[in-house]
Amino acid sequence: MTGGPLVVLVGPMGSGKSTVGQLLADRLGVPYRDTDADIVAAEGRAIADIFVDEGEPHFRELERQAVAAAVAEHTGVLALGGGAVLDAGTRALLAGLPVAYLSMDVEEAVRRVGLGAARPLLAVNPRRQWRELMEARRPLYTEVARVEVATDARTPEEVAQAVLDALELKDV
Repeated sequence: MTGGPLVVLVGPMGSGKSTVGQLLADRLGVPYRDTDADIVAAEGRAIADIFVDEGEPHFRELERQAVAAAVAEHTGVLALGGGAVLDAGTRALLAGLPVAYLSMDVEEAVRRVGLGAARPLLAVNPRRQWRELMEARRPLYTEVARVEVATDARTPEEVAQAVLDALELKDV
């Protein structure tokens, strides 16, 4: 198979991209890849540490490179970090690909992400920060997505099935 990933998942932190992505890969019989995991493996340290030590602009450049490599190389299910869509070049790379935006409301985000998790962009006031991030990112998620799948009050299995149905993909 050529032509890029079979499915690309985008959405905010805590939306279930990693969990749903692995389920989709298993159901489709293809490999799973996560660009955040690629960055952690390449850098040998946590994303939160990269933010603290090098700053967000440095992390975003690493992220841009990781997404470009993954889109070029990977033919399975690909999950992108929550902020990957901030880069115009990344959004251009995603054009025409089967992108699913996993959406959720703020209450669900706080429940899933928690208040003490190692999320550098939510360190001070998680609810307000999440709302502000989503105000900036929601239009970008919808710009790149072929489909939007709400994850609120759904199990990962239900979300995976909704993505398969929305993208008209058949599991193996």
